[in-house]
Amino acid sequence: MSDREREECIEHDGIVKTSGINSVTVSILPSSACSGCHAAGSCNLSGKVEKIIDVEGSYDLPPGRKVTLIMKQSAGYAAVMLGYFLPFLILLSVLMIMLALSVPELYAGLISIFSLIPYYILLWFSRKKIGKKFTFTIKS
Repeated sequence: MSDREREECIEHDGIVKTSGINSVTVSILPSSACSGCHAAGSCNLSGKVEKIIDVEGSYDLPPGRKVTLIMKQSAGYAAVMLGYFLPFLILLSVLMIMLALSVPELYAGLISIFSLIPYYILLWFSRKKIGKKFTFTIKS
């Protein structure tokens, strides 16, 4: 991996819990380095709780070994887009349309909130396809 590719990745240190034929389960405990990371605000790994990550692939790693997980930074941006930006855009657009149609504010607000239900249902049904884009690999 080149220096440029390494700069465009999000890295997390973890410990191998189990190692199978086609996947490795890694436990991540957020460190104090997470507080200084530019992605800490939008990263689910920056909480204080242990995270369990399944990494697809064939790795010969014994349980207890320390490893570094890598995810492309662009995948992190895509997660922020799907989780925060698009719902906000939908909410705001529907609210503006409802207000432009002279719908009372209470109803306009409720309609704009309920307009997110189809978005999240679509996201839920697409979770396997979307999940393939958000993959971790183990740094060699």
